[in-house]
Amino acid sequence: MATQVKNTLITAKEEPKPREKQSKTRIRSKSKVSWSASNILSGGFLSNKYVIKQLPFILSLTLLAMLYIANNYNSQKTAIEISRTLKEIENLRYEYISTKSNLMYISKQSEVIKRLGTSKLKEAVVPPEKIFIEASDSE
Repeated sequence: MATQVKNTLITAKEEPKPREKQSKTRIRSKSKVSWSASNILSGGFLSNKYVIKQLPFILSLTLLAMLYIANNYNSQKTAIEISRTLKEIENLRYEYISTKSNLMYISKQSEVIKRLGTSKLKEAVVPPEKIFIEASDSE
């Protein structure tokens, strides 16, 4: 079967009045918007039954927003503290390396001899000898 097209006749009774009704609804919507804006600015919307009914939901959203802000603040604070600690660790590492280098330089035999030059101590010329103790059978 082919598609059938339904022919309808529009009578004088069925003709809508589009221009008059549309212009009134546009005017009403504009007044609704201005009424809503003035209602929000004055705070009158808070006494509306719908808003009072939705108050627990609004308060829970507010609480979640506050928790989100606090969490963000805390994470930023922690990140700043971590970066400070990393810088301090890096500085301490540099200090450790330089101190270790100075200690190695000071403990060289030639430097020890230079420092002991003013005292009465002298460098040993004879190398150290090992002392061997034999275990006694009397014990």
